[in-house]
Amino acid sequence: MSDSSPDPKVRADGPLLTRDAGPHRPGPVDGGSWSALHAEGVRPDFLSWFAERTRSTYCRVDRVPLDRLPGWAFDPVTGNLGHESGRFFVIEGLHVQTTYGAVREWHQPIINQPEIGILGMLVKVVDGTPYCLLQAKVEPGNINVMQLSPTVQATRSNYTRVHRGGGTKYLDYFTRPGAGRVLVDVLQSEQGSWFLRKRNRNMVVQVDEDVPAGDYHRWLPLRELLALLRVDGLVNMDTRTVLSCLPSAFYAAAQETEAPSSPAVAAIVRSAAGAPGRHDLVSVLSWFTGAKGRHEMTVRRVPLRGLPDWRHTADGIARDDGRHFSVVGVTVRIDNREVTGWSQPLLYPRHRGVVAFLVKEIDGVAHLLVHARYQAGLLDAMEMGPTVQCIPDNQPGPRPLFLAEVLEAAPERVLYDTVLTEEGGRFYRSENRYLLVDAGDDFPTEVPDEFCWVTVRQLEALLRHGYYLNIEARSLLACLRSLW
Repeated sequence: MSDSSPDPKVRADGPLLTRDAGPHRPGPVDGGSWSALHAEGVRPDFLSWFAERTRSTYCRVDRVPLDRLPGWAFDPVTGNLGHESGRFFVIEGLHVQTTYGAVREWHQPIINQPEIGILGMLVKVVDGTPYCLLQAKVEPGNINVMQLSPTVQATRSNYTRVHRGGGTKYLDYFTRPGAGRVLVDVLQSEQGSWFLRKRNRNMVVQVDEDVPAGDYHRWLPLRELLALLRVDGLVNMDTRTVLSCLPSAFYAAAQETEAPSSPAVAAIVRSAAGAPGRHDLVSVLSWFTGAKGRHEMTVRRVPLRGLPDWRHTADGIARDDGRHFSVVGVTVRIDNREVTGWSQPLLYPRHRGVVAFLVKEIDGVAHLLVHARYQAGLLDAMEMGPTVQCIPDNQPGPRPLFLAEVLEAAPERVLYDTVLTEEGGRFYRSENRYLLVDAGDDFPTEVPDEFCWVTVRQLEALLRHGYYLNIEARSLLACLRSLW
């Protein structure tokens, strides 16, 4: 059946991209939503280019029952939902027991996608200005239909052409040695609540030669890309995680040299530039290792069939109480993809989440309050996350620590506040409100054991290695760079 509920994405100054219910074709970008960007240094020719790509791309997404999803079937023994090729991914069950957090045991569906994908961005420097090659890409779960993705965003099944479609443009730069100078190449996790040990290869490759942009690719100055991070639902999750790993030297060349806009931003600039923090990096790593040892988490893969607290309905798989998320099926038609039509399941979060860092100036240097967070699907069970990472409407008991400080902060303390979407290739209309909030002088320096004050430069150092910062923390680090 078609999805019948209209769900346009709306900014305070009007719709950015309107999305019709059920079968839809993207509408034009509303000029009012973009007007502020002209003052931010984003050139009108980019806005025209993106609006034209949006208008000219046909995209239709229909909801269908999982048991009638073409190419997919439930295993007769386990009830797990998989593709007829045996590739792509499987929806299966998970049983979790832990000594961490308010909920100590639960069952849930989860996406098992063991293959490693590539999230790759080409960069070049022209007359001292760094540029990134971005792609205007449509994913079936996107709220705003078309978003800015990295140069290459592909699972192994896709770039090895299991789907028998066209090849992935620019793939050779990330798979052929010597095609460019590799600046970043690190395995990073994805959402630990919804993926089972999912990893992607985050890559940045610098080129010196002229690399022409295809119809749906465009070279964009890094400074303009950072400005676009302040637009709701425009820069996708994969671009944000790659941006977070970008070397500091590229940011230094892109960002303004004039005085920061506020004392709080000035303290963040010092933090990113490497000013000494409250703890040295060895102490931060010792804190994190200790946090891992304080709790236990046992994760077992179990059959999807008969999963406690979950039920199969005509629309998909959902919890008995309607909370958290459901699993739904869609058929997709997008005319500018390697394969123009396909079907797949998607995870559908029921509510918008909140992802936030509290920021506090300590001895003149901004520190971010990092949370050592267990998530059942992470490869090593725990990674460093933001201060707050939750879906408030799903919380069964007391509110998470520091949620009130984030949501009730005075407007002048909110440094960044933008609604961004998550992976539209696996999640249906998933979005979080991303915030950076100045905690203020009165906020205590001493915090609970699972939290630690860390500088921006220290977090960037950890990003040279995999499995330290979760995907939400990496997204916020990219957004932080848009402040100056």
